[in-house]
Amino acid sequence: MAKVLIQHASTQWPPIDKSIRKAAKLTLSEQRKGKKCEVSILLTDDNHIRQLNRHFRQQDKATNVLSFALQEGEASGVKENKRLLGDVVLAYQTIEQEATEAPISFLEHTMHLVVHGLLHLLGYDHERSEKEAERQEKKEIAILAQLGIANPYALRETV
Repeated sequence: MAKVLIQHASTQWPPIDKSIRKAAKLTLSEQRKGKKCEVSILLTDDNHIRQLNRHFRQQDKATNVLSFALQEGEASGVKENKRLLGDVVLAYQTIEQEATEAPISFLEHTMHLVVHGLLHLLGYDHERSEKEAERQEKKEIAILAQLGIANPYALRETV
């Protein structure tokens, strides 16, 4: 059973906590097979996520999502069956801009990024290799399909 704590650091976010929690719980239940775990999701803005990105990743720019695993090495929490997995941080303005440009719904894009960020906490890393990127994308697509959300990578393939 997954416990999902959602915190608001920005008032810009619409009331979508229920959908975020649904995406998070489905992702965690799919991957953790009923094992207890906890995650925190922080809904913030571009300025805050830029500060975090600069401090932890040495990238002085805003991004849509950041994941912070509590254990050293993202996959170690899963291997050691730890209950506290980590934090996912989402930036409102970047997500809104990406959704508008795509064009896709803000809610569906946010849910995709929740799934994406949680998979990072569970050991997936699309930056490691092309094979790992394909593995993560396939997992995201499968989870999103269960949420009634179309393949977000299909848009990229048609452009």
